[in-house]
This record gives sequence, C-alpha cells and structure tokens, in this order.
Amino acid sequence: MRRLAAAVAVAVILLTVGSRADADQTGAGFSTSYQRIPGADGISLGAVVLTPTGQGDGPFPLVVMPSSWGVPNVEYVGQGTKLATAGVQVIAYSSRGFWDSGGCIDIAGPPTVADVTKVIDWADQHTPADTSRVAAVGISYGAGTSLLASAQDPRIKAVGAMSGWADLIASLDPNDTVALQSVAGLLALGNITGRPGPEMASLQTKFVTGDFDGAIAEAGQLAPQRSAATMVDQINANHPAVFLANAFEDSIFPPSQYTDFFTRLTGPKRLLLAHGDHATPEVTGAIGLPNETWDELTAWLRHYLTGADNGADTEAPVQLKSQRGVWRGYPSWAAVGQSHTSYLTKPGGLSRTGALQPQSSTGWTSGIEAGVPTIADSGVALVSGALQGLLSIPTGVATPLVDRSFAGVWSGPISTSATVVNGTPKLHLTVKPTGPDTSLFAYLYDVDSLGVGSLISHKPFTLRGATPGKSLPIDLRLEATSWEVPAGHHLILVVDTVDPRYLGHSTIGTSVTFSSPAADPSWITVPTA
Repeated sequence: MRRLAAAVAVAVILLTVGSRADADQTGAGFSTSYQRIPGADGISLGAVVLTPTGQGDGPFPLVVMPSSWGVPNVEYVGQGTKLATAGVQVIAYSSRGFWDSGGCIDIAGPPTVADVTKVIDWADQHTPADTSRVAAVGISYGAGTSLLASAQDPRIKAVGAMSGWADLIASLDPNDTVALQSVAGLLALGNITGRPGPEMASLQTKFVTGDFDGAIAEAGQLAPQRSAATMVDQINANHPAVFLANAFEDSIFPPSQYTDFFTRLTGPKRLLLAHGDHATPEVTGAIGLPNETWDELTAWLRHYLTGADNGADTEAPVQLKSQRGVWRGYPSWAAVGQSHTSYLTKPGGLSRTGALQPQSSTGWTSGIEAGVPTIADSGVALVSGALQGLLSIPTGVATPLVDRSFAGVWSGPISTSATVVNGTPKLHLTVKPTGPDTSLFAYLYDVDSLGVGSLISHKPFTLRGATPGKSLPIDLRLEATSWEVPAGHHLILVVDTVDPRYLGHSTIGTSVTFSSPAADPSWITVPTA
C-alpha cells in the first residue's frame, strides 16, 4: 500500500513538473522520469530522475539525493528541478526500506550506504551524468547517508548534509540520557512509512518493553559503523567538499555533534547553524521555495562540481544566525566566541538563588530533592524549536516560579550592553547524589527584568552507578547557540532533575547536593562574540 501511494504521488508530481519543463522548448529545462534503480543486495529503489534539456548533450555533474527518514523521493523535487534547469543531473530516491523502495530499514547500515554507490553506477550507464563530478545531498537520514557514502565512494566530490548526524549515540543518547520523545517519534514514523529490518526490530522491541539499557547497549554496538565521526579519516582521505547545516534547537540531531565533526574535517568545509528544530531551516527549500540554506548549498555545489568562480570557497567557513536573524561569519569553530568564566555561589536569601560572579566562591553546599519536575524544561521535541525558528517564540520560563526545592538556580549580573552568546557554554559542577542513578538537566536562560526567561541552551547528564553520598565533579557542554542578549537582561542557570523530553533516571525520595570545593570551584563558561 505504501509503495502504491508513493508511486501515485510521484506520478502526479512528475506530471506537474514535467509540464513546466516542457513549457519552453527553446530554453534550458529538464525531463522527468520515474525509475526503478538496482540497489545493493538486489533490491530496487524508487527514484525520480531529472535530466537537463536544452543545455547540450552533457555530460552533466550528478547530484544524488537519498530521502529523509519516513519521506519518499518526491521530497527534493522542488530543489531538484532548479538544479536540473541549471545543468545538473539529479536523482532523488526513497531510502531503502521506505515507501516505494525495496529492502528493510537498516538504520543507515552498509546496504543503505552502498545504495548511493549503486545509484551513481546506474547514472553512469543510463543518464548523461559525469560520474567524476558527483555530490551526495540530503536532509536528516539522507544527510547521514550522504556523509557515510562520501567515506566509501571517492567519486563523491561534494556533500550537502542538512540536519543530519555525525555521531548517532551522541545525538540520541546524550550523556547517557535517552532523547525519549525523539526516539519514540522516529520508531513510530519508521513503522508507519517503512519496513523495519532486524536491527530496528530488535531495538524497538527492547524499547517498547522497557529494556532501555538493553536498547542503548545494542545501539552502541551499531552506532560506530553508522556514524561519520567514526569514518572521518576516510572522508578526509577522499577529500570531498563538505557542507553541513543544522538548527540550534534540533531535537533529534543537536548541533554540537556536528561542530565536533566539522572541526575534524581537513578538506573544504562549511557549517551553517540557524535557529529552529529538526530540518526547519531547510525544509522549505527542498520543495522549491526561497531558502537561505539551499541558496548557499547550491553555490557550494556549483563551485566544487563545475569550478564556477562564485566565491563559495572564499566565504567564512562558519556561519551562525542569531535568533534575531543576523548572520555572522567566522574562520573556524574555535573563533566564534571568547569564553568568559563565572563562578557559582551558594544559593540563599528569600529567593534561594545563587550568583554567577567573576570571583571564585568555594566551601559551600546546597541541596535539592530529585525526581520532581519544575517549570524549567527544554520544551517539546519538534515543536518548541520550530516555534523558535519559524515564529521567534522561545521556550520560556518564569524564573521566580522555578521551585528551588527541586532546582538549583544561579543568576548573573544585568548586562549594561547587548552581548551575543556565541558557541558552546560549559558547566563544571560538583554533585553528591543519594541515589545510584540520577539525571541532571542544565538550562541557560536569557532573562528580562521581570524574571521571564528565554531558553538559550540546555543539556542533559545522567549519573549511572554512582556511589550514594559520594561527591563527584561533572563537566557538561551545553548545546551550541548564537543568541543576542539585550542590554538590561541577564543570564540565569537552572539545574534540575527531570525533563519530559528525556528518559531520566532520577527517583523521588533521593536528593542531590551541589557544592564548590576549595580545590575545585564550580563554574560556567559562556562564550560571547
């Protein structure tokens, strides 16, 4: 049924774009066709093939587009028509196990990656493509597949990986804390739109039966082969020009795992980060609407596939867009901000709030009860980040109402001038749990004079197998951001033990004590541009 629905959708879209392509018989255009392309292991892939017309006989550079998780090949037709009209051979196909493609979902396993090579081979025999000039481009699942394929196939000279992953475990199980809402959503969508393979079936059986530790252990064994970060040496050896784009609030593949990967790349590279949730910065461009990310990627592909002198190679490699819509460029990730350290003081007074101050403060302790949520949280996966990116509606909190019985709260000084928090905030804190397993959630807020805060960044951290009553230091990197803090506002740090987006391990009846030992003060560093 899914294959029939996908085929019907493809036919309708091909008729639509085909009529536009034939409207001008004398100018540049494209022809469209639906093809069944042999993939790895003998399965077939449902593909939309867009071939330039009125632009000579070729050969044309080739762009291969694996689809996103749960989305059919028509995902990229809007952008594909633009590329084909500009003289690029385009093949967009449904990823293995989904919709009209054969096989089963193997979670970006070797057969899924090998499918990219098979599509390139088919294009070499059946289209006017120049397979010495190939790009692999995709969103989400297609992005991860494209990066992995660039490690295996040296014909891939450029990669466009938007809202993807480089490290699968760091994305879905950050600091040993399962991103519950995101994982549940991916499993549900995979079952609705595709056919789970044995790997996915095993993982979801453990997941739905509550064997979360077993599921994570199994995922940990699968993840290295499915993570471009593991294969960065092979990618660097093949030397493709890698274009990465992501959203700061991405609830499936958060940005810091991309910034780490970007730093390790040695070839031509570009990193674009903007506000929004998973795929929201680039999804409109996929269907052909005006889009900043796709505009930058298209120029990148033209330069590295055709040699066009369009300046794509001279722009700042790192481009960050603040929540106010301002783009800023930097020569490297290390250059995006200068870190400023503030030390945490003992929460006290009527508000039971500590300070963030430039001088070290040690010798204090402060405890909270664990396992009870506060109004501080990271929002709803795929919703809160989209509201931030599309409508500038942040995940908010009234900081005076955060219950200090269940959260540590520290407030910084009021800013006398506007500042830009740019980069990755880092928190160092000594904690003493009374239970063996405790989850902690750190939130950094931009807060106005009334105490209303907007979430800048957050990160979970789970202590597993800790010795109850024993203090231990933790180091926590919050997610990367670019956030303009107006004059008159201040930063507030909140640390509690429950967040509905994540599978936490805090237990009611246990507690956590924060402290700042004399030899190891607690601090937070906030990078500013």
